[in-house]
Amino acid sequence: MIRSLAAFAAALALATAVPAHAAPQDRTATNGAVKIHYVVDGKGPLVVMIHGFPDYWGTWKPLMAELNKAGYRTAAMDLRGYNFSDKPQGVAAYAMPNLIGDVAAVIAAEGQKDAIVIGHDWGAAIAWQTTFARPDLVNKLVIMSVPHPAGMARELATNKAQQEGSNYARVFQQEGSEKTLNVEAFAGRSKDPKARAELLEALKRSDVAAMMNYYRANYPRGTGEATQPPAAMNPPNQRVKVPVLVIHGMKDTALNAAGHSGTWDYVDADTTIVMAPTAGHFVQHDAEKLVNTTVRDWLNERR
Repeated sequence: MIRSLAAFAAALALATAVPAHAAPQDRTATNGAVKIHYVVDGKGPLVVMIHGFPDYWGTWKPLMAELNKAGYRTAAMDLRGYNFSDKPQGVAAYAMPNLIGDVAAVIAAEGQKDAIVIGHDWGAAIAWQTTFARPDLVNKLVIMSVPHPAGMARELATNKAQQEGSNYARVFQQEGSEKTLNVEAFAGRSKDPKARAELLEALKRSDVAAMMNYYRANYPRGTGEATQPPAAMNPPNQRVKVPVLVIHGMKDTALNAAGHSGTWDYVDADTTIVMAPTAGHFVQHDAEKLVNTTVRDWLNERR
């Protein structure tokens, strides 16, 4: 009798146990002939996460963990040219319409019609442009570091600090710039040895010429009031219809915080701007706790 009761109790415990958290899964989305690698985890509303330069999907691991616990499904992309995604040749392959298509492909691959979209650096630029070109795809927008294009254009035209901060991009736009860069230096920014090693391996699998093509295809050219963004980066409609959260590291030397002033003039929903005073360009790492809890709570309030 005791033996059967023990067996019954064990079976009941097994049947009612909370399932173990599934491991993150590697998946592929297809945009035309280009395959985009992404990693998914969790269950709930879809959150598409887009990294910038020079990075890979793993930059989002801490935020993914936070959002997974809060009941969201995260899909972190490797941008084309990076890590396990395809690396098409030529500048044209990295024009903004193709990058928007990659985001659309990930959302479709997840069987969804729209998503929360989060981006940093080039990922933020792509997130803004996806919201303009395909507003049907984005239900909430989280931007890290990159101002709304109108604010960025204003600062490039009038702000000496932003003009100087953009000098690196002018170098990247030059033919052959990839030959002067080394991925070991890029990976050196990570303070955690394990994260640094993982970033280095991802960058070694990436195409540095492709990284430069983002700048050649999309970054504004010229100086001062003569600065002109490519047509695809300057669509006639730059309004945003969904809630926007902006997070910026105030020690960012590539993107001046002043660029975010007036963002609310282009957003028809609520706009939240958070400045992290001690963080630099990689705000998701420099102010990890602030970023993770802010994004989680902001999304939960609008769930």
